[in-house]
This record gives sequence, C-alpha cells and structure tokens, in this order.
Amino acid sequence: MADGLVLVTGGTGFLATRCIAQALSEGYRVRTTVRDSDAVERIREQLTEAGAPDAAGLEVVIADLTADAGWPDAVAGCSWVLHLASPMPAAQPEDENEVIVPARDGTIRVLRAARDAGVRRVVVTSSFGAVAYGHKETKRPFTEQDWTNLGDSTIPPSIKAKTLAEQAAWDFVTREGGDLELTVVNPVGLFGPVLGPAYSSAIPLILKLIDGTAPAVLPLSFAVVDVRDAADLHLRAMTHPAAAGQRFIAAADDAVGMNEVAEMLRAALGPDGERVPTKQVPLWMVKAAAKLVPGMGEVSANLGRVRHVSSAKAGETLGWTPRSTEETVIATARSLFDRGLVGVAAIMG
Repeated sequence: MADGLVLVTGGTGFLATRCIAQALSEGYRVRTTVRDSDAVERIREQLTEAGAPDAAGLEVVIADLTADAGWPDAVAGCSWVLHLASPMPAAQPEDENEVIVPARDGTIRVLRAARDAGVRRVVVTSSFGAVAYGHKETKRPFTEQDWTNLGDSTIPPSIKAKTLAEQAAWDFVTREGGDLELTVVNPVGLFGPVLGPAYSSAIPLILKLIDGTAPAVLPLSFAVVDVRDAADLHLRAMTHPAAAGQRFIAAADDAVGMNEVAEMLRAALGPDGERVPTKQVPLWMVKAAAKLVPGMGEVSANLGRVRHVSSAKAGETLGWTPRSTEETVIATARSLFDRGLVGVAAIMG
C-alpha cells in the first residue's frame, strides 16, 4: 500500500480520471478539485467504469484556477500534486490572453499553494505543444531539450498558453519554490478507451473516421499516447527520485499519418470499419478551404507537417513502456462503439 495523499487537479478531465483511478488502485489516498459540485457524481461513475477501487472514498474540493479560494484546502496534508487542470476553450478566442492568462496564473496559483503546504513534488501536465511548434520541419525527433518557438506568429493561443504556463512553472520553482520539487509531463495526442462522453480533444480524429462524417483523410500527422499510459507516467514521475526537475514526453511511438491510422482501423474493425474513408484530400485543397472555414486555422498550420518525437527518456529514466500506436488507436475506436458514442456529442475533458 502506498503511503500519502495525492491531489489531482481538474478531476473531470479525460487524463485526470485515469490518474485518479491508478492512484487509488496503487493504494494512495486521493483528493481532487472540481469547479462545480455537480461534476462529483460523474467522476465517481467514471472511476467505477475504470475499475478503480473505493471511488466513494475520493475526496473532492471546489476550486477554480482563476481564484485563490479553495486551494489551501485542496493541498492541505498532500505529499504530491498532479496538476492536470487547464482551461481549454471550445474554440480559439479572439483575444489569446483569454486562454493564456488563466493557464499561466492558474499553474502558479497551484504551485504557490503546494509550496506553502509543504508538498514534496508537483507534476505539471504540459503538452508536446510546448516542445515542438514554431520550428522548421526536421527528421530529428523532438526531445525534452526542445521548446516551442513563441516567435512564430502562426502558433495558436492554446499552444502558446501551454508553453507559457510551463515556462512560468519552471521559473517559479527556481525563484520561489523553496524545497518544492517540480516534474513536467508533455503528452502528445491523448487517445485510448473512453469512459463516457467526456474525452480529450484528440479523440474526434478517430471518431470522424469511424462514424462516416469524414469523407476523406486529411494530410495530417500526429503522435499518439494511450491515456492509461500517460496516467502511469504521471504516477512514476510523482515518486521516482530521478524525475525531480525533469521533463518527460509521453508518446507511444513516432508520429503517424492519418492515412495510416485509417488503415489500422479498416484492418481491425471489420464491418465497423466500413465507413472509414480510403481517399486522402490533396494538401493544397485543404489549405485553400481552411482559409474560408472559421476555426480551421490551427488545423491548417499542422497540415502536411510531420513533427517527429522521441519518448526514450521516460523509458530509460522511469522504466515506462507504453502501448503501441496501433493498440491505442484500436482501443479508442472499440470503446467508442462499445459505449454507444459514435454519432454522440462529446464533452471535452
């Protein structure tokens, strides 16, 4: 049995739920934060679906990243904090500060409360978006040594917010952290089995391929990580002595093309894969259309780009062994069918 209390911020999130489930399964006492008490029952239901023991024993505190209230109570008595909560708007805001300010200030708010409460270590969930954007395409894989180039004017607000929030976290711990240890996990696209209609913003890439709403495959490449493996990496980063002061990229393998993902789905799903498209839209056509469609700017910036990635550090340092891209993609699709979510609106978590 593990000894200690873990705080997981943003308990309704797709990854947060898996982190809570694994921590409970490993014997930790767990507390989580939510912005609204109405979400508590949903969390407990999803934890039960994930097979977590004693979901009823989960402590819940009301706290919001935009205010100080609730955070002293949230961190009180905790040995570790997994900070996963982050504001993610449904659409890119006109003013980038609408997403940048709460992400950055909220991260500092959690770190300050953790330091004042004597927490041993905070694991902050950043993103591969804080690593690999704003650079010319290269065959060299991006690693934890890389940072997104914020001088690139095409970087969308959500990516900029993740980058600035992570940089602010490192600066805070260096200048004001005292004995507080910081570790950062930088996941690529989060996939894997869904527990209900609350899932990551990456899942619709699979959903649109299997439900027939994608008439063709986009010239898009991305790396994949199973949400269960990302949660496992967070728990390893929380306690491993060598993880203090380190970043860890969470990725199953290198980036794959959406056409490859479509082939995986068609091969594995049988009749359920009949609607997966076989044709790919030419790059020039999609870029031309993106200029006319609101909200397509971020997708357009990724079209035709391959950002190679290596997560070797997590394996070498923490013994992390993730599932393959193919296993993750198929598990994602099957869970969407099994839970009757094909054609059902999502709640992004």
